[in-house]
Parts: sequence; C-alpha cells; structure tokens
Amino acid sequence: MKILRTPDSRFKNLADYPFAPNYTTIQTKAENELRIHHLDEGPSDGSLVLCMHGQPVWSYLYRKVVPYLTSAGMRVIAPDLIGYGKSDKPAAREDYSYESQVEWMGDWLMANDFSSITFFGQDWGGLIGLRMIANQPERFDRVVISNTGLPYNPDVPDSVIEEIENFRLSAPTPSLAEMQKNIRSMDSDGHPALRFAYWQKWCWENEDMPIGFIMSMMMEHTPKPLQLLKFLMHKLGVTSPFPSPLAKAYDAPFPDPSYKMGPRAMPSQVPMLPTSPSLEQQRKAWEFFDSFEKPFLCAFADNDPVTRAMEPVFRKRVPGAQGLSHRTIKRGGHFVQENAPDQVAQAIIDLIRSS
Repeated sequence: MKILRTPDSRFKNLADYPFAPNYTTIQTKAENELRIHHLDEGPSDGSLVLCMHGQPVWSYLYRKVVPYLTSAGMRVIAPDLIGYGKSDKPAAREDYSYESQVEWMGDWLMANDFSSITFFGQDWGGLIGLRMIANQPERFDRVVISNTGLPYNPDVPDSVIEEIENFRLSAPTPSLAEMQKNIRSMDSDGHPALRFAYWQKWCWENEDMPIGFIMSMMMEHTPKPLQLLKFLMHKLGVTSPFPSPLAKAYDAPFPDPSYKMGPRAMPSQVPMLPTSPSLEQQRKAWEFFDSFEKPFLCAFADNDPVTRAMEPVFRKRVPGAQGLSHRTIKRGGHFVQENAPDQVAQAIIDLIRSS
C-alpha cells in the first residue's frame, strides 16, 4: 500500500482552527501502518463527545461546534477519517472500502480506549460511526445523528440496478450543474440511488475533484455575480477560482490530485444497492439497532434532500429514539456543523444533561 501524508505546512494559518494535533498509529491487516489525526479539546474529565465527519471534509468542519461544547464543560474528540484532513491517505482506489474505514476507525477507537461516549455523526461520519457503535457498544452511552443513514437495500429491482451500473460505466461524466440538479431532487420521484449515482460518478471521474470550491459554494453566501464568475472560471478549468479562507481550508489536505483518492472513491461505496459487498454487515447493524435502547437522538436539517427520508426510519425502528424530543436543525443544509453549529451543539448538550 502506497501511503501519502500531507505536509504540516499545508495546515498553517487556517482560519479559526487553533487546535493542537493528536496522532494515533494503527496497523492494518496487511501490516501497513496508518496515522490517524484527531482533535482533543476541553477538560479531560468532561463528558466525552466523539464527533465524526463525512465526505469530502475533515475535522475542520467541527471548528464552530467545539467551542460551544467545551464551554459547556465537555471534552470533544474529532478524528479525521483515513484519506482526509491530517490523517494518512492511501493512494489507490482499492485501498478504500466501507469495511476498511469501519475497521480502521474501530482500531483507532480501541487504541485510544475511549469510553462513556456521546456519539455525533453526520454524512459518512454516521455510516462509519454507527457501525463502530454496533461493534463496540459498551463504549457508547448515547447517540446523536444528523443528515446520515445506515443504508440497507436488499430489494432494489434488477432494472434499477442495471440502469445505475450502465450509467456509472458508460454515461458521460455529468457536469457540475447536472450533478447538483440530481442531488437536490433525491427525494422526488424515482429511486434515490439513481440520482445519487450522479454524485458518485462526478466524484470519481473528476481526478482533481474541486473540494474547496464545492464546499465554498455549499456553505458560504457568495454574492451572485461572484458566484457566477467562479462557476464560469471553474468551467474553463480553474479548480478553485478566487478561493475563500474556507475553500483554502477544505483544499489544504490535498496538495495535488494524488491525495484525493479517498474523497473520490468513497461515494461509490455507499451501500445503496443489494450488490454492495457490505450488504450482510448492514443487515447485522440494523439487527443491532432494532434493539438499541440507549438514548438515540435525531437532529436532521429541514432542508437536506439527500438524507431527509432516513430520519423517520431511525425514529421508528430504534427503541432508544422513542420518547425523545428530536430536533430539526433549521436551515442547516447538508453540513449542519457549518451552517448551524449552535443548534447542533445544543442538541448534544441537552441530551447529555437530560440522560
């Protein structure tokens, strides 16, 4: 396994990220060593909150949430997934899978021996973190999730599977506008996997995936004329036109396209079809959560079409979700940590204090 490590110089002078780094080295089944970075902020004896990010971001996503939690006396742990942030980055597509991420982060958790955890996960942070909880339930006291899922779809029609596979294999790479249009309409007519395939294909087939640019467009309120100019320059081949401090921060982990294999590869590993190699593991995870009685709070945004349909599934199936005052994050978008950090933190704080 070829492993890349982003130089520390890439992370100097990032806006609003004053946190000291912490590193843990784990060993893979193939006996490769991988270094995983995490934040550790707040009092050492505070209630421990584990915050996990998704794709294509890193622990920088939690920089606004951390101060709310630490000021409430809580200790915050926020790791970077392998392939992201300050953590190591395997360089080949075959190095990445849903199962490998669950294994790596599970080994990281055991190496640090964290316990009595309140978990918060969003996007892939939920997909991976919920599997970690199912594998090591004794370490977790309560769960908060936002804009995430635990996909398990054993009964997708063969015609839909064939259509998606043909699209991935043969269709032209979707434009940025086509991808955005389909993602925004994921909860409309048709199987959501058909629309999500646009994101999967767009990520994989853009070798120099414009991560900072996309995050800036999603998270920042850019004036319309400047936004149009940026889109035009991007269409002409500029990966990150006129990057804001936020765009620079989300680009920082990736000095060149060779470092971007994780963000490019992982969308295709979301187990939305019965052909997923993780199908059986997902079934077992749901079997676990169908009897999970510890507090399980949903705090989904009111304007995220990607995950909107998943919240009622958790609220109905997980026993620990019954009787709780679930939260709706107002105007949080997909990345609620950026758009509504106060609401996210308050949901976590209130659950800890009430349970």
